[in-house]
Amino acid sequence: MPHRTSRRTLLTVTAAATVAAATGALASAGPASAHAASGHHPASGHHDASTDRRLRRIIAGMSLEEKVGQLFVMRVYGHSATDPDQADIDANLREIGVRTAAELVSAYHVGGIIYFTWAHNTRDPHQIAALSNGIQRAALAERHRIPLLISTDQEHGIVCRVGEPATLLPGAMALGAGGSRSDTRRAAWIAGTELAALGIKQNYAPDADVNVNPANPVIGVRSFGSDPASVADLVAAQVKGYQGAGVAATAKHFPGHGDTNTDSHTGLPVIEHTRQEWEELDAPPFRAAVRARIDSVMTAHIVVPALDPSEDPATLSRPILTGILREELGYDGVVVTDSLGMEGVRTKYGDDRVPVLALLAGVDQLLNPPNLSVAWNAVLEAVKDGEISEARIDESILRILRLKTRLGLFRDPFVSARGVDRTVGIRPHRAEADEIAERTTTLLADPGALLPLSRRSHRRLLVVGADPASPSGTTGPPTTTLTEAFTELGFSATALSTGTAPDPARTAEAVAAARGKDAVIVATYNLTATSTQLALVDALVATGVPVVAVAIRNPYDAAHLTGRGVAAVLASYSWTDVELRAAARVIAGRARPRGRLPVPVPVQRADDPARVLYPVGHGLRY
Repeated sequence: MPHRTSRRTLLTVTAAATVAAATGALASAGPASAHAASGHHPASGHHDASTDRRLRRIIAGMSLEEKVGQLFVMRVYGHSATDPDQADIDANLREIGVRTAAELVSAYHVGGIIYFTWAHNTRDPHQIAALSNGIQRAALAERHRIPLLISTDQEHGIVCRVGEPATLLPGAMALGAGGSRSDTRRAAWIAGTELAALGIKQNYAPDADVNVNPANPVIGVRSFGSDPASVADLVAAQVKGYQGAGVAATAKHFPGHGDTNTDSHTGLPVIEHTRQEWEELDAPPFRAAVRARIDSVMTAHIVVPALDPSEDPATLSRPILTGILREELGYDGVVVTDSLGMEGVRTKYGDDRVPVLALLAGVDQLLNPPNLSVAWNAVLEAVKDGEISEARIDESILRILRLKTRLGLFRDPFVSARGVDRTVGIRPHRAEADEIAERTTTLLADPGALLPLSRRSHRRLLVVGADPASPSGTTGPPTTTLTEAFTELGFSATALSTGTAPDPARTAEAVAAARGKDAVIVATYNLTATSTQLALVDALVATGVPVVAVAIRNPYDAAHLTGRGVAAVLASYSWTDVELRAAARVIAGRARPRGRLPVPVPVQRADDPARVLYPVGHGLRY
């Protein structure tokens, strides 16, 4: 296949060239992490022979049903392992056929459980720790006393399951804007330390996708950026941070989900990169993760014809998972699927075939199937019928048990209330999160040098804009958070939520509220050319009051704000409190803007889609 230069490739090439000129190399990694001292030894290639002999004896004594169970990581509703609320019991009976997490462990012998906010697993730190302990007690009551591997998606930024009072940290693209390996590793270490104190020992982070498509609906700010080398550096830094804290890191979504217009939750994306483009754009962060000896890698429900002409999704592709990940990249750690309930993996095959094909492709852990009974029994029958050999699933179980051993779960799977109090959301962690966030806020435009705002000349502020729901359900809303932050900084600030699609009446209300104010702060969220948020911005600019726009998710909003008379534009990359408070401090001059764009912001013109408005490395100072 001839080499094809796509629009995204052009943007990436521009980005790489610009970042070198604008910012130089990434900040140095700083002092050695606690990784070496922690006693935690990541997966690839180094296995203790005596430990393996012990684990193989455990596997040899397991029934086939127990072996199949070890392969599954399942959701379960409820805040308690044995006494959830009745609504959660009803949900468990409806979806899984059990009442509680303890019954799930007993009935299916699952090897892991994943926590979700919407499943009511993450109310508060002490409850989470108690839930983890209850799950482990249920596991140790089983015949072989094999602890469970409890996991969650705690990327920080826009994907966050454990919220306040735990420490919330900047997400990947914000850290990419900060450009510091030291900050990136430290953020992961803080996050990992707190997860471990809650009994969560596998984190589905970092995101190793290179976001070269501004229209990507599923990755975006979950990526560190668009430059493969920079993303690779920061992925490796987070691997060392998480695993240094005793938590398994997970690079996702292999072989790379950064260039898609389709959300794999609702469809099956096709990545049209050539093999050469994949090697140059998508592979470097995963190679870096393997070099950093990452514990687990998550698969993507995407089709990459250049890597597998069968057009099976990567989760079910032996050429991709075994041929490339295991054999070419030399990875011998745990491979976990993305959720098997997502439409991307269910498009081509039924729910009974998906887990079987995933195992045949080289997967070890089967994550969150929509119907556990169907999936579990399908794997069981595939082994009984000889489609999957028992030796093949023994390989996966050995990898899983090795990981549980390295994480100390066989030694002591329990956590303590005292450990929660000493670790989770403590003042030093929160202060450090604030400092890291300040180094990520990016000032994109300030044509009239309005910023920083002075309390003497611009004391009266109106804060308007979008109020998306908190990723963890514990922070925000953004307009209130910004208003409170400005008030604490000595301004007189008023909040007015106008939403992501303000109607003319709401816009008129905002215009009326702006009268008599010294400046207006507008929080924008995922702007498009037809967004009514732009009509709001135009109406506010027309009042003559200076308007400062904060893109609280995608920095690409800046392209839609250019030429509209906005006084200043900043990017915070997420709307959790830690990033919004940092943006307020930057606007007020209590912190200097230090972030630089980790992605290019293209001009929003159909006739010139590859033209860049703000290149990688762009970021103003004062």
